[in-house]
Amino acid sequence: MAGRSPWFTVPPIVWGCLALVLLPGCKQEAGSSQAPQVPEVGIVVAAAQDVPDEPEFIGQSESSRPVEIRSQVTGILKAWFFKEGRPVKQGDRLYQIDPVPFHAAMLSAKAKVAQSEARLVQAKQNLARVKPLLAEQAVSTKDVDDAVAEELAAKAALEGAKAELVKAKFDLDNTLIVAPISGMIERTRAYEGRLVSAQTDLLTIIQQVDPMYVIVSAPESFLLKRQRDVSAKRIQHPGVYQLRGVLTFTDGTTYGQEGVLDLLDVGLKTDTGSRQARVVFPNHDLVLLPGQFVRVRFKGTLKTGAILIPQRAVQQGARGSIVFVVGADDKVEMREVQAASWQGNQWIVEQGLQVGDRVIVEGLHKIAPGAPVKPVPVPAAGAAPNPTAAPTQPEHTS
Repeated sequence: MAGRSPWFTVPPIVWGCLALVLLPGCKQEAGSSQAPQVPEVGIVVAAAQDVPDEPEFIGQSESSRPVEIRSQVTGILKAWFFKEGRPVKQGDRLYQIDPVPFHAAMLSAKAKVAQSEARLVQAKQNLARVKPLLAEQAVSTKDVDDAVAEELAAKAALEGAKAELVKAKFDLDNTLIVAPISGMIERTRAYEGRLVSAQTDLLTIIQQVDPMYVIVSAPESFLLKRQRDVSAKRIQHPGVYQLRGVLTFTDGTTYGQEGVLDLLDVGLKTDTGSRQARVVFPNHDLVLLPGQFVRVRFKGTLKTGAILIPQRAVQQGARGSIVFVVGADDKVEMREVQAASWQGNQWIVEQGLQVGDRVIVEGLHKIAPGAPVKPVPVPAAGAAPNPTAAPTQPEHTS
């Protein structure tokens, strides 16, 4: 029939065959609409353990004994004997003040001593003569009294002359200025021909660099928290002066020798709100220099009952650090946590987790809060802490 579709001419038996062929495909599509399987996630069980607590601070090195070199006498600088910026030893010659005026002053003082001694001898002889004459009434009592007074005055004059001699010898000896300590000497501030004023003009400075001091500052917030942790026995503390320091340079290298904390300031610095501490490091090879900025990590304290989880388990949320845990009904829960610092390849979590919580560390891309999951424990080796490793970032700096 004209205008009729060719499909109407297909025999019924053909339609039956097509239905048999397409039937398996329809069954497959029906099967594919089944509910998806519950995703598997790797978990670690939060457990408490004791770990080293090693806070790190920024510090600056300084010489353990800077000594200013000044002249004890006023005079003309004739010479200086050291090489600037080099080591000097105690007793080495540094400067020479013109000694001629001081030598003359000492000779004059010696002469005065001799005169005073002669006067005293004469006074004693005079007193020895008049005393017997008083018994014979050959002299008056006043004559004896005058002789006694003359002897006493001669003794006083001799003591004054000796004092002048001591001062003159002191001045002459101090025209040669020597190094009071061993260390590194800075550049000279005065040269030949300059009039140097006693105890006023700074000539140079000697820096004692072995041992070396490193000054660090701990913020008040850190000190308050540390005090609370020690009182609550969350930290085992051996005492401030039992702590040891590990020094790290700005290029990341570690200094080969440990230091000892030997001074903790009594109070806080009002301008920074921090408390300063001094760590002493040996510096035999003169590797440390005054003024260097370094990092000091303190060893000796132990954090008790700490919860550690792998770093990859901690995510950043809108309000801070978060982790995902598997709840009692095997559904995902989100927890806000306070991750204080790193210990090896793990975070130390101070708040937000309890012992026994199942923390998700693998399969985070497959989960959502409230969704069911199948927890699979991660091998212990994948989450083992490294208790000897240093924290990879400072806990506090100032």
